[in-house]
Amino acid sequence: MQSFYHAQLDAHQQNWVFALFFIAFAIKMPIFPFHTWQPDAYEQSPTATTMILSGVMVKMGIFAVIRWLVPMVPMGVHSHSMLVVVLSVFGMIYASLIAIRQDDIKRLIAYSSIAHIGLMCAAIFVQNQIGLEGVMIQMFNHGINVIGLWIVADVIEQQLGTRKFSDLGGLAQKAPVLAILFVVMALANVALPLTNAFVGEFLMFNGLFQFNVWIAAIAGISIILAAVYTLNMIQKIFYGNTVEKTLQAVEVSTNVQWVLSILVIIVLVMGVYPQPMLDLTKDTVSAIFANR
Repeated sequence: MQSFYHAQLDAHQQNWVFALFFIAFAIKMPIFPFHTWQPDAYEQSPTATTMILSGVMVKMGIFAVIRWLVPMVPMGVHSHSMLVVVLSVFGMIYASLIAIRQDDIKRLIAYSSIAHIGLMCAAIFVQNQIGLEGVMIQMFNHGINVIGLWIVADVIEQQLGTRKFSDLGGLAQKAPVLAILFVVMALANVALPLTNAFVGEFLMFNGLFQFNVWIAAIAGISIILAAVYTLNMIQKIFYGNTVEKTLQAVEVSTNVQWVLSILVIIVLVMGVYPQPMLDLTKDTVSAIFANR
């Protein structure tokens, strides 16, 4: 790996290497405007496959940028940092607005994931340590949260044969335990304080503010939009009056309750005491900046 750190590439060559590698990694993550494959793939794939894609595979793009692109072509990263940050922040707002208009649980989660990945990508390219520390912890936390949401989406689809909000309502009356567990996972997805995602998002936004206050302020709009589509999803699925389809709903199995409960415990523990995860990643972050 040291040969990459000390590669004798001038600025022009680094820009070309950066462009070629970044496009590949941007598709993998994905970020705007390379995101178009993701919502359809998440919607049409079996839920187990979608869990792997969103919980693990997209992080490979983020990890590749951190582990390879940043140390290998630092001049290329520096030259394109503003462009990538602007694209990422625009993608956050765009994906959040599209999520508000969705009537399908899977597509809403897909667009929500694009917004969260956009924030991670932006926090990498602001090129400060606090932002990168936030990315490291958020890669883990986002995987926990999104997998919990996919489990609930799959349970609803298997029981009721639909994922559309317009076909649902009042599910909390039939499955109160599922409703409680889902609400915790959904609020973690919007980074409510004392949940795991709050710590990572706080660090990433801190990094963005150090980079550019106006860009950070615009990116902060996505927090409000995330609350809108998440609370809307909770209200339409679990609250209000029961409808024809939800009348046949039953409480989820004990196995599903155990799995979701474990995820909820991780959400709360990481939200209250994230220091072990920060300690685990701080040496890696320091090494990346030391070798630039």
